[in-house]
Order: sequence, then C-alpha cells, then structure tokens
Amino acid sequence: MQRRHFLALSAATLATPAILRSGQGDLKLSVGGYRLDRTAALFDGKIAIEGASAEFQAQGIGDLNTLAFSGEGPHGLTEIGLHPFMLAHANDAAQDYALLPVFLLRQFRHKSIFVRTDAGITSPADLKGRRIGSPGYSSSSLTWIRGIMEDEYGVKPTDVDWVTAKKDSSADAAGKVSAQETMVPEGISMSEGPEGMDESEMLLAGEVDALFHAATPAAFIEGDPRISRLFTDVRAVEQDYYKRTGIFPIMHVLAIRRDLAAQEPWLARAAFDAYVKSKQAAYQLKDRLTWATDMMPWYSAELDATRALMGRNFYSYGLEGNRKTLETFFGYSYRQGLASRELTLDELFLPGSLEFEDA
Repeated sequence: MQRRHFLALSAATLATPAILRSGQGDLKLSVGGYRLDRTAALFDGKIAIEGASAEFQAQGIGDLNTLAFSGEGPHGLTEIGLHPFMLAHANDAAQDYALLPVFLLRQFRHKSIFVRTDAGITSPADLKGRRIGSPGYSSSSLTWIRGIMEDEYGVKPTDVDWVTAKKDSSADAAGKVSAQETMVPEGISMSEGPEGMDESEMLLAGEVDALFHAATPAAFIEGDPRISRLFTDVRAVEQDYYKRTGIFPIMHVLAIRRDLAAQEPWLARAAFDAYVKSKQAAYQLKDRLTWATDMMPWYSAELDATRALMGRNFYSYGLEGNRKTLETFFGYSYRQGLASRELTLDELFLPGSLEFEDA
C-alpha cells in the first residue's frame, strides 16, 4: 500500500491570521471552500459566523486538501474531501484538523459511470474484465462508486483493470489532485494512460471501455454518440438506491483546525450554526425565486419530488440521518485496502460536534 508522510503544524503555522483577533474583538478567521448555493450567504456576507470576522476564499478541493495535510493549514475552517481526510488521518497521522458535521457536497454516483457505446457494456456485470479509466483512484467519488458497484452489483475492484489518466479534465474546477486521491492499494491492476490524454479522451480513443469520474465528460455533454451513461434512467436508479438504503453519499465536509478549536471552544458551534442558516437561506431562495431564475422548466416539480422522497431537509447536516452513510463509507475505504483501519465517527469529528443538531 502506498503511503505518504505529512508534516506536523509548524510554529509559523500556529501564528497564521486564522487565530488572530481583529481590532473590533472578533476572531479574524480564514475560511476556504466553494461558493455553493448553500454557502453563498456566507461568502456574500449576508450571514456571519457569530464572534468571527471571516474571510471566505474560493479554492478547488484538491488544493484545499493539500493545504490542510501538508502542514501549511492556512484556513481555520476549510471544506475538505471526506475520503482524502480519512486517508490522511488513518495512514499518515495528519490530524491537525477535525471534521464538523457540515456535509457541503453530496451526490449520488450512479450517474458518474460512462461507457463506450460500442463496447457491449449494458449492465454493471459487463464491466468485469474491462479497462476502466479515471483521473485518480482514491477520491471520495471513486471510492463511493466502487463500493456501490460491489454492494449492489457484485463487481469488485479486482474484477477490472484500472487506467489512470495523466491529465484530469476537471482540474480547473477541482484544483490539482491531492496525494490522497492517487493512492493505489495492493492487489489492484493499475496502469497509466497515454501521455497527454485526459480520462475523457482515453474513452473516446478506445484506450478504456468505461470511465468512472465525478465530472461529466465534455464529449457526453456535447452529445457524442460514442459515449453514454451505463444507467440510462439514472434518476430512477439513484432514487431506488436511496429508497432501499437511505444513503445520500457525502463527498466534502467542513473541517476545523484542532488548535483553533481548543483555543476558541465556542467557534465550532458558531460555525455549524452559521452554515445551517446559510443552507436554510438557500432552501428559502429555492422556494421563493429559484423557480423563476433557474432555466429548468420543471424546476419546482423536481424540488417537490425530491422533498417527497427525501424530506424537506434533504441536504441534512448533523449526525441524525447521516450515521449510516458515514459508517458505510468508512467500511468501503477499509475493505478496498485504502484506510489502514476502519475509522470511527469519534476519532474523525471534533469532540462534542456530533451532538450538534440541524434545526
């Protein structure tokens, strides 16, 4: 199993602006993440973290991961990839940050499997013995896809040949792939793709038969007939999966520097409450205006259908309703030979934060 050593926090890191106070008495706080519909009110200053003067910085997830695990840690609060965080914690003792139960990015991943239409792949079972391309191996998305393929369809990671692209078509949005996303466990057949080709180009060129990737290939978006999704009615498949399992896969989580949380014990709860309020503002916008500002003609009907299936707070924070999703993912990582042990909620999340409730 590949491992990487990560530096501990340096004395210089402990003196970053993340733990200095402004002249007004508020904590001066650097926050890294994406500006999403559920975080927009925070980025725009409409909702504040009480007691803090926060500067929100938009950065790609790969870059945020690397900053958090390299010992630099400039952000007091940061969006972070769930699986890279798990691997850094379990395998490399990189424990400068702890998670808060704010699940910033969630996606069902059946939609993220693409195939060549001439490859004769019409069901998950047809993936066995094939070459599958990806921009990495151990990202949150890829780990979820492999776990679902094995649990739901009996396709194990060892049943296929993996090909890692030397370029990532989503690099502009996601940032440079972090070290934890390129880990390959023992017993996996892995090779590198041709020089200069991203994963989408490998699929078009026939270098691979299928593609597992969180980002939608450009050729698929453009309607290239050589590429299709494995599941043609992906909405029905993903909704059935949720009905049967109650799992809404988690990709990104909010993390807090442990030294900062110890120095300012009020901050974790204040941050959680602010992120909940920001998400509630997004819900309200969806009801009051997004039906008009979004170009989708049946947007309101889709929102109503989502709530009917998943409840009004379908993007829930806190532990309630999310324990099974998290523990399932912990099991996937360990069984796939990635995390050195099966992790627990208590060791990853800041002590006391699992009691926070999403009102």
